[in-house]
This record gives sequence, structure tokens and C-alpha cells, in this order.
Amino acid sequence: MAAVGTMAAMGPLPAMGALPPLPTLGVPGVPELKPLTRYEAMRLGPGWSHSCHAMLYAPNPGMLFGRIPLRYAVLMQMRFDGLLGFPGGFVDRRYWSLEDGLNRVLGLGLGCVRLTEADYLCSHLTEGPHRVVAHFYARQLTLEELHTIEISAVHSRDHGMEVMGMVRVPLYTQKDRMGGLPNFLANSFVGTAKFQLLFALKILNMVPEEKLAEAVAATQRPKKAAIDHSGGAAGHHHHKAGNELGRAGNELGERAEHPGMVHVGAEQHLVGLEGQGLGEAEALEQHVGLGADAMAEQAVAEGME
Repeated sequence: MAAVGTMAAMGPLPAMGALPPLPTLGVPGVPELKPLTRYEAMRLGPGWSHSCHAMLYAPNPGMLFGRIPLRYAVLMQMRFDGLLGFPGGFVDRRYWSLEDGLNRVLGLGLGCVRLTEADYLCSHLTEGPHRVVAHFYARQLTLEELHTIEISAVHSRDHGMEVMGMVRVPLYTQKDRMGGLPNFLANSFVGTAKFQLLFALKILNMVPEEKLAEAVAATQRPKKAAIDHSGGAAGHHHHKAGNELGRAGNELGERAEHPGMVHVGAEQHLVGLEGQGLGEAEALEQHVGLGADAMAEQAVAEGME
């Protein structure tokens, strides 16, 4: 009887014959992880550790700036180590089922949500020296339910300790091709969290695969240092003003060797040049600063098609 119970906990046996291949991410620039079924994962020996994490999301009809569709609200966490990740953690299979262990961790970090086997999405073998199977769950909620969880998380035991706060993932890309999802993906993620995010967005048809590929590619392109060019212009004007001040100083020195010459005129000329040089530099710096701010404020965004 105990064996029957153990097999039931593993889930149904796979059907005889060839099984369809498990889905892969297939996004250039993101290393693939080896997928395996829940049944295969449960049959791994005691030398393997199991981690369970969950993505909570809700359809979001909101429009950013009145024109960019938000489509979905997806929750992630800022962790104590400054890395982004999903709620969850390691589950000791000696004492807990995957879902019981996951719900225990979620209760500490979120406080008011319980997942079931029906929310199971995928399992992957992680890379590296540690033998870890990463299980991933996804639960669709209403936007009101998701907001309730965000509020509850602030009052959970782990808030401000292991969890710094909840964040929503922007699923759109702005007109500059970096704002939104690309910039979010440029952050640092813990373990398999970035892979799991992209995998879930693809499998659940939340973001088209080509848009995911574009967002990932954008994070791998070198950033344009437009502000550095402006800074170089400012440096050029500072250098020009310094040269003029140097020439005026030389002129003063020459006139000092001839007492009959008027020192006041040269000193006034020097002061005038100094004021002119500083004025030009300050005006240019203000122009550069205002230009950067204006560019940031005027960046027109557009959502993913």
C-alpha cells in the first residue's frame, strides 16, 4: 500500500509509445535548460534537490500613458541579495510534497495564496555543480486578487528581510527599444528565474516569441553613450576657455615688464575672458542636462504588437 501511495504522489505513469517532445524556450542568447516531466523529476534519486517557485499573474486592461497596453500584471520579488526572483524556495522531499513545500514558503513571503498540482507548469535541470531540479508553477488571478496579494506581502514575515518587495514585470517595449521589458531583463536574476520568466511568457502566450527574442537581443547590444558626446563638447569648451585665459595671463606678464603700459586694461580683459569662459561652460552644462531630461520625458513609448 505504501508503494501505491508513493507512485500516486509521483503522478500518473506516462502512456506507452513515443511521447511528444517537451517544449523549449528557443530564444537566442538564453541558454536552454534540459526539460523533464514531473514524473521523471520525482523518480530522480536522493542526490537531487528540488526547488519550487511560482509566477502569479493577472490580465491587466490598463493603458500606460493612455496608449500602451499593459496586457498582464506579473509578480516577481526583489530579494535580500539584490537579485530578482519568483516567490518560492527549496522543498525537502523527505517531509513535503512539492506543493505543500511551496505553499509553506509562499505563506512566509506572501501570506495568502495556496497552489495545487493543477498550477504546475514545468521542470528543468539546472546547470552547475549542484544537482537541482527547478519546478515552476503559474496561477492566473484577477487583478483585484493580485493586488490583494501585493498588499498582504507587505505584512508577511519575510518582508524587509529575505524579501525587499514585490515588483511587476513590464511586458511592453518602448519606442527606444530598451524601455520596458528589455531594461527589466537587463537586471540580475537569481538561478533559473530569468529563464523561467521567459519560458512562462512564451508557453502561456503572454508575449509573442519574436518579441521576447527582440527584448533579449536589445539587452545584449552595446548602449549608446549619447550623453558622453555632449560631455565631450562641454570638455572642449572648458579647454578652449582655459587656453584663452592662459593667453591673457601671458599678456599680463609681458605688460608687467613695461611699467608704462596700462595694467588695468589687461586685468579687465582677463576677468572678462574668465567670466565668458565660465558662462559658456555653465550654459553648455545646463543645455546638456536639460537635453537629457527632455529626451527622457519626451521618449514616446509603444507597446508590443
